[in-house]
Amino acid sequence: MDIFTALHSRRSIRKYTEEPVAAEELRILLDAAMIAPSAGNAQPWRFVVIDDKTLLARIPAIHPYAGMAARAPLGIVVCGDLRREKYHGFWVQDCAAATQNLLLAATGLGLGAVWTGIYPVEDRVAAFSGLLNLPEQCVPLSLVVLGRPAMHAEARSRFDESLVHHNTFDGRAENAQV
Repeated sequence: MDIFTALHSRRSIRKYTEEPVAAEELRILLDAAMIAPSAGNAQPWRFVVIDDKTLLARIPAIHPYAGMAARAPLGIVVCGDLRREKYHGFWVQDCAAATQNLLLAATGLGLGAVWTGIYPVEDRVAAFSGLLNLPEQCVPLSLVVLGRPAMHAEARSRFDESLVHHNTFDGRAENAQV
């Protein structure tokens, strides 16, 4: 699948078959996540792969928008390791880029996935940290729930010209500051 097909066909998939994600597919997903850009090439990410059905079943109680985790074969929590951060605060952008790469790789493999946010909601951060026994310096940013899709979501363009501004927000270049 070419990159533009993956970009346009990626959708949040919340229903999965019971078929597991193969070990080689998981390696491909994590490899894709780890080639994301990061500030200063710090690569501050850590990944917790959850395939234990008992742990997956506990997630809906700690995340109101992750009910699908209880019926999924796999979840991956993307965490920022603050010890590896070169530029303070940029771990969030770095781990978000890794999460997006993971989602696109899932689409390319024919898997369904959904990004559920953890950080900056403090109770979610604390709950996932406790559930997964995360060290203090690892902050969970996102949970990607995935598996073989049991639903189909139509690809469609979301381009909206009204959201694009040129040179300045109001479009008047004479107001631009140098």
